[in-house]
Amino acid sequence: MKTRLFLINLAMAFAFIFILLTGIYFWLDSYTKHGETISVPDLRGMNPNQLNQFLADKKLRFVVIDSSMYDPKKPKGNILDQDPGPNSKVKENRTIYLAINSRIPAEVKMPNLIDVSFRQAEAILETYGLQLGEQIYKPDLAKNAVLAQQYKGRPIAPGTAIPKGSEIDLVLGDGYGNTNVTIPNLIGQDLEEASFVIKASSLNLGEVFTDASVKNKNAAIVYKQDPPASEGNSINQGEPINLYISQSPEKIKGLKR
Repeated sequence: MKTRLFLINLAMAFAFIFILLTGIYFWLDSYTKHGETISVPDLRGMNPNQLNQFLADKKLRFVVIDSSMYDPKKPKGNILDQDPGPNSKVKENRTIYLAINSRIPAEVKMPNLIDVSFRQAEAILETYGLQLGEQIYKPDLAKNAVLAQQYKGRPIAPGTAIPKGSEIDLVLGDGYGNTNVTIPNLIGQDLEEASFVIKASSLNLGEVFTDASVKNKNAAIVYKQDPPASEGNSINQGEPINLYISQSPEKIKGLKR
């Protein structure tokens, strides 16, 4: 073991192992592209038909894993969610898993909201994936108790199958009987402010009329309302107020906000 030949062979063996391990390391580094990542784009809202070339150019792939999700406020067939999320760092050829907004909403059975409170009814509707529609007040001593439930303007019985995301109108007791509400002055308010005041006054938002200047409804200003607000002018609880909104400087100039 102390001979010169043995030591030479041992050194050559160590050199061979070192070279082999170094080669394997650099090969793996090249193969896995160590340190090279791609930022995942935000695909939400896109149509899957647009993705093949789009993701191929970025060296990514995709798979649709769920098309049972449904959001009535989003376009049907478009992407609702993705995994990995936007701006995640991934390697080339990583698969992006997509959840698509269903073209046909799933059906749910209408719950029984009769005699529960308004707040309870809101929570139940959310649990069932249904939307709260109009609140219609009727004379009744049970304040904010649900007297009736309606779908598309007609009574709906508990257990009836309806599309998920449907709007349900509630008929509620006013707590007094025939109660009049002073009409609030909404002139000069934006649509969000006016809607809040209407709801707080136990009234309903009616039609919203826009003129040609309106590009963004939420930024438009109320310049007219029907019925108008004036001293002593009142309407029954639950009745609608129609709004006329504009972004025209001439129409909204001088309106108090």
